[in-house]
Amino acid sequence: MTDDEPTRSARLLDAQAKAERLFAEIEERGLVAPGEGERAVSDRVRDLADELFGTTRHWHKRIIRSGPNTLKPYRENPPDRVIGTDDIVFADFGPIFEEYEADFGRTFVLGDDPVKHRLRDDLPKVFAAGRRCFEADPDITGERLYAEVRRLATDAGWELGGWHAGHLVGEFPHERIDGADVESYITPANETPLRRTDRAGRRCHWILEIHLIDREREFGGFYEQLLTLG
Repeated sequence: MTDDEPTRSARLLDAQAKAERLFAEIEERGLVAPGEGERAVSDRVRDLADELFGTTRHWHKRIIRSGPNTLKPYRENPPDRVIGTDDIVFADFGPIFEEYEADFGRTFVLGDDPVKHRLRDDLPKVFAAGRRCFEADPDITGERLYAEVRRLATDAGWELGGWHAGHLVGEFPHERIDGADVESYITPANETPLRRTDRAGRRCHWILEIHLIDREREFGGFYEQLLTLG
């Protein structure tokens, strides 16, 4: 039986709260550290999710990327890289909690590089401004929100790194989001309103992804969480 909408919303928020705790533990335990390989860190985060919540399933591939690998969009699979002493690293994980998906991304800066710190600090600002745009326009489409996020990135002095700026999220497995289904993404090709119901008649919930890059300096950062709740 499908949960009613208040229950769905509460469970999506609970899944995100668990993901936030997981990422706080990543930082507190110093899992992202110089000399560690990206895959090794990813495996430690997987094990930490199991330790904290008994979570062993993730609905998308686990991502830890550092240095020039942070320029790469989700679908690429750059070679494993050892994290450096003055590096920037982002984590993107999609754990499943009690059959509901979380999708959470944050950026970590090692060292004192002021440009990397500025990028990390700009990520939540661009996210918040994108969310305000969404909240202000009841009929906003994926196309319009993507254009606004791209403008915000440019105004902050960065380039938007991906072909989309978010996607559907929900019960596992959620509404199909393969690349051919542009209505499942916040992307220039999606001219449908984001506030709608899916094929099963459930309210669509969205993740907003902010991937900012500095192509000249060869690094980027990433920030994502729920757009439609919280």
